[in-house]
Amino acid sequence: MANYAVEPSILLPFLPAHTELDFWNGQCYISLVGFMFLNTRVLGISIPFHRNFEEVNLRFYVRCKDGDEWKRGVVFIKEIVPKWAISLVANTFYGEKYIALPMRNEMEIQAGGSLSVGYGWKLGADWDELKVETLPHSAELTPGSEEEFITQHYWGYTKSKGDRTSEYQVEHPSWKVYQVKDYYINVSGERLYGKEFGEILKGKPDSVFMAEGSEILVRKGKMIR
Repeated sequence: MANYAVEPSILLPFLPAHTELDFWNGQCYISLVGFMFLNTRVLGISIPFHRNFEEVNLRFYVRCKDGDEWKRGVVFIKEIVPKWAISLVANTFYGEKYIALPMRNEMEIQAGGSLSVGYGWKLGADWDELKVETLPHSAELTPGSEEEFITQHYWGYTKSKGDRTSEYQVEHPSWKVYQVKDYYINVSGERLYGKEFGEILKGKPDSVFMAEGSEILVRKGKMIR
């Protein structure tokens, strides 16, 4: 997870109705995130050749008032997966912005227990990459930390027509995190996300860390009007 502080005005055109930007220590963030889906099921059904696959997404953070409760969620600017059928299902059921590109991943345990993890996606003739090398041991989230803010948004929000917004819940336990001692990011940001995000992704991220995954349940969405 590579995280970049950005001007809030950049995100306002992508902000779904009924949500507002969520801030950590007065800063607004986007995150470039790479991860693996493993043993995936859609509506309880495991689909051959579509169970294990990579995803890389660019997202930002919002919150939505529901009665007396604030729901903290994410909005995806774009999500990359390796198979067109995955993008079709996700775009149809959740109204998201998936595209399909050739992808690859790597994970290696280094001497001393550190991890080397990377994701790649091919745009035209070129491979983009997001790679990290971690310290050996994961740790529990520190309350109030940036890592807690980034990982503990349990709702997804998608901008729809007019004043409508799609909302769905994502359930998972609190993740442990690895501190990163080295990273490499090479992203065709402007080609994928437009000029403003491209300029941001050329710069140095404000933080990079890796989370230890878990079982996840994505519930069926509903429309907020």
